[in-house]
Amino acid sequence: MHEWALAEAVVKSAIDMAQKKNLSQIKFLFLRVGEVQQIDMEVFNYAIKELSKGTILENSEIKYEIFPAKLVCNNCGNIWSYMESFQGLTDEEKEAIHFIPETIHVYMKCPKCKSADFEIKEGRGVFIEDIK
Repeated sequence: MHEWALAEAVVKSAIDMAQKKNLSQIKFLFLRVGEVQQIDMEVFNYAIKELSKGTILENSEIKYEIFPAKLVCNNCGNIWSYMESFQGLTDEEKEAIHFIPETIHVYMKCPKCKSADFEIKEGRGVFIEDIK
């Protein structure tokens, strides 16, 4: 599952950030998670907790914010929400986007002009917003 790979990257990045801030222990970690990542938050949280064992991140409080995705059509300028298009996909298409978010352009089209030429303006990635 890609949740484990993302969790591993978060743990490593958080520890690196803490060391740069001269923190001996991470007590609080705030993450923003883009909607397009399609992360199973239960698995992701479990993975972070498991990978944090024996590190300065162990036993920290972790807060998450899922932020919505906004798509913008390069053809007609239409702006729409990711979930607006995601709801109409098959389970197989949703799974493909879950594992490889870049396939979004294969399965989603602008609802106004049907173009696959669009940008994801917001809602991608996993970001460490705060660490204490």
